[in-house]
Amino acid sequence: MDTSTLNPLTESQIVDAVASQRDEAVALLCELVAEPSLLGAEQGAQALVRREFERNGLRIHAFEIDEDKIRDHPGYSPSLIAYTGRQNVVGIHQPAGPVRGQSLILNGHIDVVPVGTERLWTTPPFEPRIEGDKLYGRGAADMKAGIVAYTLAFRALQRLGYEPAASVYLQSVVEEECTGNGALACLVEGYTADAALIPEPGEGVMSAQMGVMWLTLDVYGVPVHAAYAHTGVAAIAFANHLVDALRELEQAWNRPAARHACFAGHEHPINFNLGRIAGGEWTSSVPTHCRVDLRLGFYPGIKPADMRRQVEDHLRAAHRAHPQHASVQYEVSYQGFQAEGLVVDTAQPVIRQLLQCHLDIAGTEAPLFASTATTDVRFFHLYGNIPSTCYGPEGADIHGIDEWVSIASLQRVTAVLALFIARWCGLNRLPSGPA
Repeated sequence: MDTSTLNPLTESQIVDAVASQRDEAVALLCELVAEPSLLGAEQGAQALVRREFERNGLRIHAFEIDEDKIRDHPGYSPSLIAYTGRQNVVGIHQPAGPVRGQSLILNGHIDVVPVGTERLWTTPPFEPRIEGDKLYGRGAADMKAGIVAYTLAFRALQRLGYEPAASVYLQSVVEEECTGNGALACLVEGYTADAALIPEPGEGVMSAQMGVMWLTLDVYGVPVHAAYAHTGVAAIAFANHLVDALRELEQAWNRPAARHACFAGHEHPINFNLGRIAGGEWTSSVPTHCRVDLRLGFYPGIKPADMRRQVEDHLRAAHRAHPQHASVQYEVSYQGFQAEGLVVDTAQPVIRQLLQCHLDIAGTEAPLFASTATTDVRFFHLYGNIPSTCYGPEGADIHGIDEWVSIASLQRVTAVLALFIARWCGLNRLPSGPA
């Protein structure tokens, strides 16, 4: 559908409307960052999101993830904790005027990753701090600024006296950082549209993303007194042996000849991260048990089940090759991400429209980038047949220390999203005029 004639607003009108909301956007982002929405503690931040969606006049659908509904879905990842009391929040817009444009999902995740060693932060991670153009705090860039961007983009159009002339769904979901089951639950609930955008950090348009898998290795050794350590088999040492074996696989997949075409020019596309290790019982005893949690990246086109087979075959070979293999046991289990990668068709209308909107607002072309992470785009793209990508405010040190987002980029992305909504969905004049 051609919606080019359904947007009566100019770029300058939209930019001015967004600029008038700058203080409001910064204040809301500070409120959200101050809510420590770690895994299982998302409720406070979701209450703020619900408040803002209601301010936009949206009908609210807040619901817990029903694991029975999603467990057999190909996009499901084994959960880490229960979903009781942890709600997705969806703000639903249905136009009061005629439906003339294309529908849209604007999705963001409210959960944030742990802060690490807090004393390494310049200031406490959940006390937002502004220095010049940078707003610091855990989740500022990843991705509470994105939620602020689409919420204030919608509001800017309302204040100009318009509503989208098609259905728009603003989604704030839980658990993107470990399973993606929040976004999957929205899809299974029946939320679909002609396009979906996720304002994950990075003021470019995502063209591909990696698959990601979490796995746990439990290694059981032969304990003895430390005075005779050479006669035992240390579980920690053997766990390191297995991890080193996986490093061989990582190295092989990073070779130029083994790379997926979308990641041919990337410095180091495949990353196997040892995220946690715990083992041993007593300083003077050879450790009985060691647990290792790993995050493995893999290329688009590989199914999680195939990835699991390759990894388990490699571990079995490494176990057999060790001279003490008869005395040590290991188990592999899976919780968290079992996420398939994908490639975005950048020639499709939604991507062309988004690129044009960025050019018209920013005056420069947005770069295309292939992400070595995973995002919730996979649910729309792989299972919902919904054209989708990521495009959001610029920031840095996500998952690191002193995470920050650019306020200027937040404003620019908000204007781009408002223009995109106007062009993609079309606009109807609100009967009451500007808010």
